[in-house]
Amino acid sequence: MTTTTASQEAGDRTVRKNSPGAARGPRRTGRIKRIGLPYLLLLPALILELLVHLVPMVIGIVMSFKALTQFYIRDWGTAPWSGLDNYKVSVDFDAPVGKALLDSFFLTIGFTLLSVGLCWLIGTAAAICMQDAFRGRGLLRALFLVPYALPVYAAVITWVFMFQHDNGLVNHVLHDQLGITDKPSFWLIGDNAFYALLTVSVWKGWPFAFLIVMAGLQNIPKDLYEAAALDGAGVWQQIRRITLPSLRPVNQVLILVLFLWTFNDFNTPYVLFGKSAPPSADLISVHIYQTSFVSWNFGTGSAMSVLLLLFLLVVTGVYLLLTSRGRKTADV
Repeated sequence: MTTTTASQEAGDRTVRKNSPGAARGPRRTGRIKRIGLPYLLLLPALILELLVHLVPMVIGIVMSFKALTQFYIRDWGTAPWSGLDNYKVSVDFDAPVGKALLDSFFLTIGFTLLSVGLCWLIGTAAAICMQDAFRGRGLLRALFLVPYALPVYAAVITWVFMFQHDNGLVNHVLHDQLGITDKPSFWLIGDNAFYALLTVSVWKGWPFAFLIVMAGLQNIPKDLYEAAALDGAGVWQQIRRITLPSLRPVNQVLILVLFLWTFNDFNTPYVLFGKSAPPSADLISVHIYQTSFVSWNFGTGSAMSVLLLLFLLVVTGVYLLLTSRGRKTADV
């Protein structure tokens, strides 16, 4: 009887073990763990992203609807609500505040287009030249990336010393050695401040374009160039017919990233000129800083920041829409 009971228990255990329901339970639990593990690993990054970006953004939007000045800076939550008054002041282009913001906006547009265009042109030309193997190519590639690898403060403060009026390297080369200018120029004040800022921005930005384009060139088959050379295509024809069309997806992302970075750049003009940039180099990022932290009008400064955010979102959306349509047309 004992032997029979043990056999029945063993049989029941075997049936339960081999039944579909028993096997489905652990399998389902393992699938849930596998699906939930990636989200669990992403949770710290999502929390940090929430704390670093989203929460300050929401606070800035709330501040834009308050009459927040230096009188409420200790407890900004007690500042009275102003509704859309800060936005009305910012977009009233007949008034001094709105007119100054509009001038800074157009200046930033022109500066960004010039900087992005030159960064892309120099970076693309350098990447194409670095494709063919020659002695010292690796060293040149490393040297080209130095401006991008340097900390912003160290890089820009070096240019501050180079742009000095009396003992700067720029005036020494242009005036003393080459004789291009009649007298030493002031590069950090006046109209020349725009060209100084543009020079530093391009110097800092083109290595990034060089790096991205150089990576994109690695995916172009060399057989295309060999076939084009056999057909009699020259260097410029190969660049126009093979290189640039093949780099179109890379350039679409590169130009958008360079535009957003350059348009929002605050560190370069701030380190180059300090708290008060000359009118010729009054980029919108510095203009908003001056409105908020120099004039102590945080409500208006926050409204300007929100307007800038909306503008960049619209530009990004339109750009992505146009590039996606262009890609579909090219595929057809």
